[in-house]
Amino acid sequence: MSIKSDDVKSIEQLSDAIKSVRTEIAKVIIGQEEIIEQLIIALFARGHCLLIGVPGLAKTLLISTLSQALDLKFSRIQFTPDLMPGDITGTEVIEDNITTGEKQFRFIKGPVFANIVLADEINRTPPKTQSALLEAMQEHKVTAAGTTYTLEEPFFVLATQNPIEQEGTYPLPEAQLDRFMFNIWLDYPSVNEEIDIVKTTTAEYIPDVKKVLSANEIIEFQDLIRRVPVANNVTEFAVHLVRSTRPGNGSSELIRDFLSYGAGPRASQYLILGAKSRAALKGRYTPDIDDVIAVASPVLRHRIVTNFNAEAENISPNEIVIKLLGKV
Repeated sequence: MSIKSDDVKSIEQLSDAIKSVRTEIAKVIIGQEEIIEQLIIALFARGHCLLIGVPGLAKTLLISTLSQALDLKFSRIQFTPDLMPGDITGTEVIEDNITTGEKQFRFIKGPVFANIVLADEINRTPPKTQSALLEAMQEHKVTAAGTTYTLEEPFFVLATQNPIEQEGTYPLPEAQLDRFMFNIWLDYPSVNEEIDIVKTTTAEYIPDVKKVLSANEIIEFQDLIRRVPVANNVTEFAVHLVRSTRPGNGSSELIRDFLSYGAGPRASQYLILGAKSRAALKGRYTPDIDDVIAVASPVLRHRIVTNFNAEAENISPNEIVIKLLGKV
């Protein structure tokens, strides 16, 4: 297991750049360091994120600020029950050809044609519209009237859900949840953080967020993350952790009692990619088991399905992941 000298230099450059990115985001966003770290880890690992938090926690502001610091095109889609797939991907319009005088179709690109796409309240729209976005997430392409359009790289989707209001929502099926690398929970700020937020946002202060990384530099760093070597014991730990979530022969009593389904192989892939990305962002040349543990909860908690026993005892998927980490 070795790493090229050029990659060593690149990892040092990436680590320095991320410190600058976090400094720029801190001009606008107070606190939320762990959330910011998870978003950056997912971005450089080419993963998408599902953010869950009550209204007013600056989800949109955080993501738009991140796009400013990274010099990326940002687009926000408000998901509603009447949103159509074409409202996301784009629509064809009939227009006159000035040269020939004939009518022709022209494709007008939708808001999904951006580098960072915020899908606000994704569970408020029917499955048909949800799937239009999820296809773009998976394939990085959009097909309209038989023509395929490739999305510009880097392409990063952040979908939000409100955990309070569940009336009139269409929860994402487990197979679609699996396409998100991380499930990120936003909590209320601490007392001191909330005081700082109120002071800052009610004063005449307009922060100047400087651009730190360009789209091309981000793509190069994404390729770098793939080249980061991983020790066999770290990969084995990640795979054993994921396999331990699956009920069946050899599974622990905890899993047999509280889970209907465990995580699939995509979880193992994202654990390793997340660990690689986290190590590189911190200036280390290879991830260790602690990096896998650090990303385990956001990777696994939306991939395991609890049963009636867990609901009856009010045990959440996140608690099960934490208990598993203590056993593996």
